[in-house]
Amino acid sequence: MLMTGKEYIESLRKLNTRVYMFGEKIDNWVDHPIIRPSINSVAMTYDLAHDPEYKDVMTAKSNLTGKIVNRFSHLHQSTEDLKNKVKMQRLLGQKTGSCFQRCVGMDAVYSTTFETDEKYGTDYHKNFVEYLKFVQENDLIVDGAMTDPKGDRGLAPHAQKDKDMYLRIVERKSDGIVVRGAKAHQTGSINSHEHIIMPTVAMKEDDKDYAVSFACPSDAEGLYMIYGRQSCDTRKLEEGADVDLGN
Repeated sequence: MLMTGKEYIESLRKLNTRVYMFGEKIDNWVDHPIIRPSINSVAMTYDLAHDPEYKDVMTAKSNLTGKIVNRFSHLHQSTEDLKNKVKMQRLLGQKTGSCFQRCVGMDAVYSTTFETDEKYGTDYHKNFVEYLKFVQENDLIVDGAMTDPKGDRGLAPHAQKDKDMYLRIVERKSDGIVVRGAKAHQTGSINSHEHIIMPTVAMKEDDKDYAVSFACPSDAEGLYMIYGRQSCDTRKLEEGADVDLGN
């Protein structure tokens, strides 16, 4: 299923994403004048996939399901795939004049889980393939949450005075894990349906609790988004400011 830009925006409204800005909780963040322009840029990645002039660049045949999917959720299989990916990014840059916030390291997770399973006999790759099918089938946006605050960059994750400077496992259960910590500078995280959490630096044995990768929805229990600011962002709140809310 390929969503339209309007359907994408409506899908965000259905999420219970917890967003804070300037120290306050933002309930209707989808229509907030500071946030909405970036959402409109992402919506363009959906609308162009339906445009006959651009659909060959914006879509691809999934190697996992055989169905047509948005190229952003496709794992490139050939040189031609990579060329079309570059063309797609250039096209969106021309159309939006902005960051379109739909780039993620799914290809890296795909290959890393494969190599891990080959070495240790685990099922991470199989699990990831099923997750990627879910993303493709529902035409979802996945944020690649990699960057940690880091704290003292001269110290390894486990040696930090503030343990939350790197996201880590704090409890292992029979049905999964409990994590704690923060990720920083995640462009487009609020505009995403899902997040793939990845480590940000090389890890050693003492850092095993920090060497964790997993996926979760934007409105997962205990997940909070703190929207960062730019020097000129409040201009959109001033009288006379024109913010296009699209559809």
